[in-house]
Amino acid sequence: MSRVTCDLTISLDGFVAGPNQSLEEPLGAGGKNLHRWQFEEPEANAAERAGILAAGAYIMGRNMFAGPGAWAEEWRGWWGEEPPYHAPVFVLTHSPRRPLLMQGGTTFNFVSDGIESALAQAREAAGSKDVAIAGGAQTARQYLSAGLVDELRLHIAPVVLGAGERLLDGVANLKLVPTEVGGTRLVTHVRYQVVR
Repeated sequence: MSRVTCDLTISLDGFVAGPNQSLEEPLGAGGKNLHRWQFEEPEANAAERAGILAAGAYIMGRNMFAGPGAWAEEWRGWWGEEPPYHAPVFVLTHSPRRPLLMQGGTTFNFVSDGIESALAQAREAAGSKDVAIAGGAQTARQYLSAGLVDELRLHIAPVVLGAGERLLDGVANLKLVPTEVGGTRLVTHVRYQVVR
């Protein structure tokens, strides 16, 4: 059976997005600074970037796909016509929608019957490859709280946001064993095995 991984970039104070998320600022105030390592040091972080995009299927929350506010049927995501996933993506939502086919092999599938259903569909689509929980924080918290994540990969940026969307709020009894640590001046990468 495929493993379930979760890659998230967080601030030193535990936020995956800053305050005041909007369509104009999907990562909230200061949130872009979390991801500088991916764009300013791509070669030094090539293995971690490749690991994020190696899954056979992805799961994300509705806000990660479309941001806060009213659902817009014409919305096609933040990534343009060719999102980076190149695999099926299962979007958790309360508002069903037909699958959205994009260039490069990404299809956004909208799942309105819970995290277990999304995971079952993603496992089937991924085959022998991993299923990745892509975010946001609320989606990651749900899967971590349910004990459905095998490996948590945190990319810790030397940024303090002070407010926003915190990753581990409300997650109790999470036991993590660090298995790998590395990094650059813009990020510290830590892999954790989630112990059940």
